[in-house]
Amino acid sequence: MATLDDKLLGEKLHYYCSSDEEIDDDDDDEDSNNDDEDETTLIRTAKFNSSDYNEWEGSSTNTGPKGVIKDWQRYKQLENEKRDEQEREKLELFKKLSLTCRSNLDDEQAKQKEEAIEKDLQELMNDEFLKEYMQKRMEEMMKSVQNKPKFNALYNLKNGQEYLEAIEKEKPTVTIVIHIYTADIPGCEAMNGCLQCLAQEYPSVKFCRLEASSAGMSKHFENYGVPALLVYKGGQLIGNFVRLTDEFGDDFYAGDVENFLLEHGMLPDQSLVPVIVKRDGKQNEKTDSDFELE
Repeated sequence: MATLDDKLLGEKLHYYCSSDEEIDDDDDDEDSNNDDEDETTLIRTAKFNSSDYNEWEGSSTNTGPKGVIKDWQRYKQLENEKRDEQEREKLELFKKLSLTCRSNLDDEQAKQKEEAIEKDLQELMNDEFLKEYMQKRMEEMMKSVQNKPKFNALYNLKNGQEYLEAIEKEKPTVTIVIHIYTADIPGCEAMNGCLQCLAQEYPSVKFCRLEASSAGMSKHFENYGVPALLVYKGGQLIGNFVRLTDEFGDDFYAGDVENFLLEHGMLPDQSLVPVIVKRDGKQNEKTDSDFELE
């Protein structure tokens, strides 16, 4: 408090500390504290409003709003992925079932359709007009086959000129089988007998034979290259088989040669010719006598 002397001589305010000043200091301290708190709040709000919480870091400590928000976002992301996967599985299952499943009505309709087709086929097969038409067509085909050249023999060629004429002067559709042989060789003698039989069995095929010396073959070929079969068609060599004794041996039969040529596609397969045309109610049957020499 100020003394009487101070009042008379003048107050020394710089030595005086009022209780109001203490209150003001307290207010200042409180204001400063409030300012610090406001600043801290602003900083936290700025961090909270930043775009960093949108980025998932793979883990979270879940200790604050930022961690909780990240966990919630991750949960929603996993939930969406699971829902999409379930939708895809449902779609695939639906497609699979739509392709494989058939109702009883579909089965019944399919069965009725098959029965109708089978009935139509039976009616067509029983149609007399269709039978007659097929009969005529087969007769025409057989006539065209019968009009082909017939040979029915094993032709003996004397020299190279006849050899060339036998190839060049025939029709392009004719198959020509030429046997190059050497006399007094057992395999060549057996081959000549087999070709005589095959000439009767395949009359549309021209079978010929020519001695190797007359064809101008070398001595080595005459001794080691025979029996040889050369097959021509349309002037072109389509088959060349030499030293066939390695295949058949020295003694063999017409059936062996026939099967060999059929396997290599050198002879027409007679089993593919249908037997429809019947004459006098009798069907011609092939017997083993066809291979016998007359």
